[in-house]
Amino acid sequence: MSSRPATPLASGDALFAFDAELTIVSWNRAAEELTGVSADEAVGRPCFEVLGGHDDRGALVCHRGCSTARLMRDCWPVACQGLVIETPEGGRRVHLSTIAVGEADCRLFVHVLVPREERAPARSPLMTRRQREVLALLAKGFPAKVIATELGIVEVTVRNHIRAILVSLGAHSQLEAVAKARFLRLVE
Repeated sequence: MSSRPATPLASGDALFAFDAELTIVSWNRAAEELTGVSADEAVGRPCFEVLGGHDDRGALVCHRGCSTARLMRDCWPVACQGLVIETPEGGRRVHLSTIAVGEADCRLFVHVLVPREERAPARSPLMTRRQREVLALLAKGFPAKVIATELGIVEVTVRNHIRAILVSLGAHSQLEAVAKARFLRLVE
């Protein structure tokens, strides 16, 4: 089913189309700019060879048995996912959305690639010095009772600081707060 679209897909975002066999049939200019791969190099090749995608931990995502493509071929919706793709400059973090176009028996699939923000947002959450101290100890894995002893304050005060930290970071748990704080480079 490797029918090529007459013209490249037009979008300001990087995108490309591939068929049920995972063969790229269209590759737009923004995809060339994002990946460093020209349309001439990409079209006609399997998408997994061109992207070389893996997750943030290094596990291979793009391969011949791609679960995203399999789900899309079976008409299941697939959520946007984070991916690290190979470029001439090294790995590049992107958000990848997949869209099925056409009828089930004559379907093309479109991957939309949007660069992920590499740096923390410019504005850090507002926290007191003591809340930052508590957060740093939470990041080391200390429970509230140990933090209280370490800082010479009562445990209920530590718990109040933890609640304020959760609100400040928009987190629902201490683990999520520590993860967000690491992303924002508030803690090591």
